[in-house]
Amino acid sequence: MFSPTEALLALRSGASGLKFFPASVLGAAGITAIRAVLPPDTMIAAVGGVSEKHFAEYIKAGIRAFGMGSSLYKPGMTAADVAARAKLTVEAYDRAAQESA
Repeated sequence: MFSPTEALLALRSGASGLKFFPASVLGAAGITAIRAVLPPDTMIAAVGGVSEKHFAEYIKAGIRAFGMGSSLYKPGMTAADVAARAKLTVEAYDRAAQESA
């Protein structure tokens, strides 16, 4: 999803949630602007270029679902590396969610 037209078409076609990709291009402000024309209860996920560094701004925009890839895994990382990155990511999400409550 990258535009209000696409988002509204997806919802009219029966989508139960929307994935905005690449979220790093839209940013929380861009997704917030598109949200203004969507039903308020629409579940939105930010995917693409999102990392633990961005949780606070996205959560403030009402986004609670994230798709993450390269911020968790890069070629050559060990399972232990990925586990450590995942732990830090979950802790950062929990902290950002708690601060926004």
